Amino acid sequence: MKSLEKDLHSPAQTALKTRLTQRGATLGCCLVLIASCKTEPPNTFKLTADLPPGFAYVAAVHYVPEKGQTCTLDRRDDLAPVFNSKWRTDYKPDAEITIRKIVKGCPLVISRIALEINASYYKARGDFGGDEGKVFLGNDIEEQYKGTFNEAGESTFYGQCEWWFRTAGAQRRIVKILDCKTSDAQGKRGKGKTYSAYGVDQLPGKTLRMKITLAAEERPAIKDTWVKVPNGWKRCMGDNFEDQYAFCYGNYTDFSTFTMPDGRQCTVYPRCTE
Repeated sequence: MKSLEKDLHSPAQTALKTRLTQRGATLGCCLVLIASCKTEPPNTFKLTADLPPGFAYVAAVHYVPEKGQTCTLDRRDDLAPVFNSKWRTDYKPDAEITIRKIVKGCPLVISRIALEINASYYKARGDFGGDEGKVFLGNDIEEQYKGTFNEAGESTFYGQCEWWFRTAGAQRRIVKILDCKTSDAQGKRGKGKTYSAYGVDQLPGKTLRMKITLAAEERPAIKDTWVKVPNGWKRCMGDNFEDQYAFCYGNYTDFSTFTMPDGRQCTVYPRCTE
């Protein structure tokens, strides 16, 4: 018995027990670390866009109190964060958007993104057009309306824009209106504005991509003011050159000149000369 006790308390046995104890402690620490490293879903998602040259989007992100909350916020505390507000000079296609946040103790959740799709057609500050779009967000959205994601965690929604042209002012200067509609992936225009919808629980860590195309041809903004000719459009004269409405009213032989945004005097849009 004494020999056995001596063996159990030998330096070699003591060292072995120490190593086993250390390994056990290390294993325990690893298990604690693994448990503590379980990450929560991200509280953000990315909004990005593929747009025609010269286009930019502006996104205003709106929040509401979480379901079941009765708190309210003053208007100054409930302002929607805006991405690309300086779209002319400081445009960034990627926006990292927060899903949930707390403002003055009030838990808020994202509810919608109001979009502006803008494009300049010439150099003056007023030489631009814009149209609206929207991303609806909420867990009460019916499944049939929710966007879907691919394996990479990306969902794409589509729109197509058209330029509508008209004349304005004493010089009948060309100005343009941008009209954007929702579309399918092949570019077929729908009836509503560019939009998509998602459940809030779909968003963490995902990417929403807005893809906009531009129609190949422009068209008149106001009916019965231009006449289609083989190489473009001719502007009806109306009663006289000062007639700001200048509807054709069946007169398809008397046309007027007009002024392009760059100052050229033209007879056919968009080629300028016949």
